[in-house]
Amino acid sequence: MLLLLLLALLTVITVFSFVIARFAGRATGWPLAAMLALLTLLVLVRGPDLWNGGPALEASVPWMPSLGVGLNLRMDGLAWLFCVLVLGVGALVMAYSARYFPPGRRTGFYTLMSAFALAMTGLVLADDLVLLFVFWELTTICSFYLIGLSGPAAARPAVRTFLLTALGGLALLAAVVLLWVRTGTTRISVILDDPTWTQDTGFATLVAALVVVAVFTKSAQFPFHYWLPDAMAASTPVSAYLHAAAMVKAGVYLAMRFSPAFADNAFWGTTLIVFGLTTALIGALFALRRHDLKELTAYSTVSQLGFLIAVIGVGTPQALIAAAAHTLAHALFKVTLFMAVGVIDNRTGTRDLRRLGGLARTMPVTAAVTALAALSMAGVPPLLGFVSKENVFEALLHTTHQPWIGPFAAIAAVLAAALTVAYSFRFVYGTFWGAQRRDPATERPREAGALLLFAPVVTASAGLILGLSVPLLDPMIERAAADATHADAEAHLALWHGLNPALGMSALALILGALLIRVSSAGERLAERRFPPVRGTAVFERIHSVVIALGVRVGDPTRTDAPTRHLAVPFVLIIVFASVMAVVGPGHGPPAGPTSRALDWLPLVLITAAVLTAVVTRSRMAALALIGLSGFATAVWFVFLGAIDVALTQLLVEILTVVVAVLVLRRLPTEFHRARPSRAVATAAIAIPAGVAAGAGAYFLTGRREPSAVSEHLLENAVQDTGGTNVVNTVLVDYRALDTLGELTVLGVAGLIIIAVLHSAGLTAMGGTRPSASHTNPIWDADDNTVIMRTVARVLIPLLMVWSVYLLMRGHNAPGGGFIAGLVGGSAFALAYLSASSASVARIRLAYPAIIAAGILVALVCGLLGFADGSFLRPLHADIALPWGGHYHFTTALVFDVGVYLTVVGVMLTALNQLGLPKGPGPEADEQDVPESIRHESATGGTR
Repeated sequence: MLLLLLLALLTVITVFSFVIARFAGRATGWPLAAMLALLTLLVLVRGPDLWNGGPALEASVPWMPSLGVGLNLRMDGLAWLFCVLVLGVGALVMAYSARYFPPGRRTGFYTLMSAFALAMTGLVLADDLVLLFVFWELTTICSFYLIGLSGPAAARPAVRTFLLTALGGLALLAAVVLLWVRTGTTRISVILDDPTWTQDTGFATLVAALVVVAVFTKSAQFPFHYWLPDAMAASTPVSAYLHAAAMVKAGVYLAMRFSPAFADNAFWGTTLIVFGLTTALIGALFALRRHDLKELTAYSTVSQLGFLIAVIGVGTPQALIAAAAHTLAHALFKVTLFMAVGVIDNRTGTRDLRRLGGLARTMPVTAAVTALAALSMAGVPPLLGFVSKENVFEALLHTTHQPWIGPFAAIAAVLAAALTVAYSFRFVYGTFWGAQRRDPATERPREAGALLLFAPVVTASAGLILGLSVPLLDPMIERAAADATHADAEAHLALWHGLNPALGMSALALILGALLIRVSSAGERLAERRFPPVRGTAVFERIHSVVIALGVRVGDPTRTDAPTRHLAVPFVLIIVFASVMAVVGPGHGPPAGPTSRALDWLPLVLITAAVLTAVVTRSRMAALALIGLSGFATAVWFVFLGAIDVALTQLLVEILTVVVAVLVLRRLPTEFHRARPSRAVATAAIAIPAGVAAGAGAYFLTGRREPSAVSEHLLENAVQDTGGTNVVNTVLVDYRALDTLGELTVLGVAGLIIIAVLHSAGLTAMGGTRPSASHTNPIWDADDNTVIMRTVARVLIPLLMVWSVYLLMRGHNAPGGGFIAGLVGGSAFALAYLSASSASVARIRLAYPAIIAAGILVALVCGLLGFADGSFLRPLHADIALPWGGHYHFTTALVFDVGVYLTVVGVMLTALNQLGLPKGPGPEADEQDVPESIRHESATGGTR
């Protein structure tokens, strides 16, 4: 219950944060901090039960039962630790934000930060691979928007961060699919205990490689380390949360969660240790060379994450104890340092070390807070960072992987720790105790207010208090490590373990760090030295531009407004494919049995004659009529074959296509331009072989395949599963309703695009001019010319509307359905339009965009009703007793079909109104309303 309550409350907080922020402005941070603190308390009270060997908390809600995917949540010791960090640090950052930002609305910031907390909490609690992937991607999206909130300068950093971390998401998705297929389940707790990891080392290594990519991109490991400093374009509260408890911790959590599966895998361990320590060295070196405090702190995060990933790669219970302890220590000193940077920037107006110095006299609390956090990061006793880093050294020394890894790890870890000491000293000394470098004429900065300092004081003090009382953390760290290794772990955290190699490494790191400070003048000389001019962001941009250029080259052959170039590509591919199959494919003779009847030749002759005539005619209207004739003949052919549903759809589509096409063609010249003979020959050389290949393929493949297993299943089970006997309709609205919903949305968007394009391009004016007074014969008199059609329409339009409703209601059991019914309804409106005497009379004054939206909304609501039976878009069924006797089988699939009906009708109304009417309120367009090009074509006969 607690787990579901956590996610439910975080969802409510995310939704209502937007409303609160509109009224409370920046002060929204206080109520959000209080709510997150309350959730942190709810999690904390469950800790002692877990530490004392209690079972993990679990909760499960059906999500996609047919796929075996559920909203499965699990809180063990590892998830508990990360959940406390996500919620606790989130509460403090929210409180800090309430005073950090200037007064004003911060709706987007607080909503996205709340969503970030929700995503991270869901990620660490997820016990389902699919659910974990969803929350993983949600963290990527939240970070993208939070970085981009900082203004135009943050646009490219946000894009770079998004693309890189999305790449890791794709790798994780591939791992999810492989694990799902191999183990037959998506439950993480079950997958980690599967024997596959030891029985098939090749498969385990493949999955490990995919997880490594996901972990490295999220936790900023070399060579993907550059995105983290690049993301410093975000505001300081975002950076504090992202670095301490959110985005980067997702990668650390994923590595720790999958550690039981890969602990004995040589690829996993070696890769994590080597790349982790490389990242620790690179990050520390770059941090020492930075003048911007925020950038320095960002590179220090990269370095500390390298330590974490390396020690996770060791894989032993003691190593995971070190990882859990350093995760906690890192969260505390990192969030403190970022908030301190924000305070310094807020009070001095700069983060540049070259313009700071001597602030300890005027900002003593900030100086003390920063010093505590930096000392913890440098591994100085009695801070928690000293204890955790000593355990990291101990674990790296006792790695069980390749023999050379132990010495390499020890040397690299000490060097990285020495650099950490140097840049930590440079941060603190250069800001607070170095020479004052500000303009003496400027006002001396004052200490920040208590409300702004509250959060960093809490986190810095926690690092000191927990360091002095570190044995109290043993049960918590021990349970987290045990759940991360699926093995017994004994934690003995202490400030003093006696004289041992780990203590020697700590002392050596401090000594080397002090020497480096001395030699490099606190890092200033190193910061001024030029390094190879290779920046990760520049490499990314270069690769990005090459990929885009390659995409442009690939798309160039079909990037044109000429339909012939678009059609040439698939036609040529058909010819090539048919030629290859004819040479190397299995030999097939003609079909064994008859493939046609005498009656089939009638529509074939009509289609052939219509197509050949359409090819040679120069009249656009004649070509349209002939193409429509071929479509009608095809519909007749479908009737002969018994496909009534398909025939009816084909007939209606042809009718409405002709109507809409006529509305478009009347704006164009009456005749096609004369084609060059060479072009005609080239077109024929492509079209004729393509047609022959397609026809031959259809002939030789006729009768070659029995009904598939899917077809047989649908035919045998449709009535039992759906209550409908029209299998075509049940496939659309029952079995594949999600597909239909997607197509429905595309259709609705197409209708809106018609409106947007025509209005933005000024194409709503009709060609031609107002008829002159001399045109009085019946050909020009609209009232006389449409009398027959208007007479027929009075009878036919009501019949068409009734027929459309009839087709809609019967579609589940007989030919019909929402799409066909919508086409019939659209035909009624088309007839109403065509029988009108003028444009003003023809206008169908219905809110067609609203009809489209209503159709999609009805389909979505119908889908949500399916959750009553456990799944989105699952149809609900009920037998309703009729007053006159008998029963009516009702299904929400009918409601879904209503949504299809409304959307189709709405799109038809859009086409008729937008393409069929002149611009302006009058019945006809004035001369000045007609584009010059159209007036010229009308006057010259339209042969351009």
